[in-house]
Amino acid sequence: MNPVGPDTAPEYLKRTAEPVREHLSAATQLQTFLAGAGDLTLDQRLLLVDQALVLMEGNYVHLPLKIAMHAVNPVQRLRLIRRELEQQTPETMEPEWVFHARMAQVFHSVRDLHTNYQLPEPFSRKIAFLPFRVEECTDGPKPRFLVTRVTQGFSAPGFAPGVEITHWSGIPIEQAVELNAARFAGSNAAARRSRGVQSLTVRSLSAHLPPFEEWVTVSYTDTAGASRELRENWQIVENLPPMPAPSGEAALMMGVDDEGEEISRANVMLFAPHVVARQRAVDAGLSPAGAEGEIVSTMPQVFTARTVDTPSGTFGHLRIHTFSVQDAGAFVEEFLRLVGELPQNGLILDVRDNGGGLVWASEFTLQTLTPRRIAPEPFQFINTPLNLRLCRSNPSLRPWLASLEQAVELGAAFSAAVPLTPEEPANAIGQRYFGPVVLITNARCYSATDMFAAGFQDHRIGTVLGTDDNTGAGGANVWAHNDIIQFFPIPDTPYRPLPNGAGMRVAIRRSLRVGERAGTPLEDLGVVPDVRHRMTRRDLLQGNVDLLARAGEILKAQPVRELTVTDATRADGSLRLKLRTANVDRVDVYLDRRPRTSVDVPDGQIEITVPGATGAGSVRVDGFADGELVAGRTERLQRP
Repeated sequence: MNPVGPDTAPEYLKRTAEPVREHLSAATQLQTFLAGAGDLTLDQRLLLVDQALVLMEGNYVHLPLKIAMHAVNPVQRLRLIRRELEQQTPETMEPEWVFHARMAQVFHSVRDLHTNYQLPEPFSRKIAFLPFRVEECTDGPKPRFLVTRVTQGFSAPGFAPGVEITHWSGIPIEQAVELNAARFAGSNAAARRSRGVQSLTVRSLSAHLPPFEEWVTVSYTDTAGASRELRENWQIVENLPPMPAPSGEAALMMGVDDEGEEISRANVMLFAPHVVARQRAVDAGLSPAGAEGEIVSTMPQVFTARTVDTPSGTFGHLRIHTFSVQDAGAFVEEFLRLVGELPQNGLILDVRDNGGGLVWASEFTLQTLTPRRIAPEPFQFINTPLNLRLCRSNPSLRPWLASLEQAVELGAAFSAAVPLTPEEPANAIGQRYFGPVVLITNARCYSATDMFAAGFQDHRIGTVLGTDDNTGAGGANVWAHNDIIQFFPIPDTPYRPLPNGAGMRVAIRRSLRVGERAGTPLEDLGVVPDVRHRMTRRDLLQGNVDLLARAGEILKAQPVRELTVTDATRADGSLRLKLRTANVDRVDVYLDRRPRTSVDVPDGQIEITVPGATGAGSVRVDGFADGELVAGRTERLQRP
């Protein structure tokens, strides 16, 4: 890419961010939008109900769990909606927004962000927003809700980041959050609470109808301590486009909270137009300059990398905003490039608000942070005749087929548990970062990000530092209705194309944890952090300063290790290895996975001669400290 220098970069970013501001200025008010919304016929509504029944009865892997945990019966509710539609005529049918509300309520009742009713045009890909962001901190005697961002160009008397919200349309703010939390899907209490705060000011119209109220009245205490009120209308605008979707087999390897990803893109558009500008620069073959201490990524919507100074030292901070990428290999390659340019004495890996994406991208990355062999999470289908037909129709599902056929005979509830991520690619690269790592999570981490956090914890890579009591708890692989039609040409298929761009998604295969928690489902439970941090006012308004300080304390208490192969030369049928080590007292060497030698080593430089190297294609060096595997390095060898 052509670099953009420090003099020209700001002007370029300003120029490319302008379309975002123009886009927001074109937002429409709620009633104007609703006036022209909706033209589904009665037959199209019946089709949508019938297809929802197909997914719920024939494919939904969590149906028994959700019925038990949440005392709901989505199948019966859909049947009742269908019966009522049968009694209507085109002249007497209910308003379209009522139909969508009822359908959405059925899907939301299972509290599963994988399993969605996605509204058709003109709702799809739209967002409703207020021009500011509210976040919660809990560093005092009770929770407080602060304005932390405002959109460019918005102003109101005494209204700025740092003001505290006291009431929301006359309701005490904490009660308003709880009421919101009850309306929006969340697998556990922490997830519901988090969604309740988030949905105060931004909502995806693909997943929810627009707000019933045209405006909100916000009571707040301004920066001078005076009590004020602000009345603000909801606005409707087209969202940023989604990340390009994977194709082929990878399209069936997704684990993502689609609504959460839409809201993340909305927040970028509303409050971080520089990210949009950077992506446009990358697309144009340019490389805009970053802020001080920042390493600009070639995937600016995916990664933010920088160095951070904490009271415990200077460390790397890498934010992964999404795993929704087309190419898992390119994702890991960019991850390694950024990690390689950050300090090697400790890494703060931050996945807060990451709604997931390609399961391969999340699980391929784990190996780069640990010497231990990665065991990808296994997945199961629920045993239904329709799932059996799907598995028979597509060769990629053969690993599950025999167990589903046997389940009919045995009456088993689920198929065999088989990983989505192949084990060999999940371990082909090996460890590349040798400093200690802290993973920061919150209740908006979902799906592939839940799996990443679970794998991080289950393989004992480092400390999980959570700002909520658990992650979002999305433990499944999700398929879109149109993907099922595309990839599974079963005879006499019950699946039918949906009208007007409507969509449905279903959790099709549930995931199970590995390691000490092997067999435990992720759904509804999520990942409980090893250390809990409660967000402070300083965190919300000063760049997570207390959170990063806590992460720095954890990193400082752990050793920094090194295991570098500086040279590998063949001579007389042996391999001469030059190593540089730190905080490692023994190395074991393997050639093509066969053990060859074990040597006690001091810190610093050492040379080892490994016999039997003729024809070897790879060397692996495992480093130990007090008998525990603590570092590993795999290198390809040139064939003689």
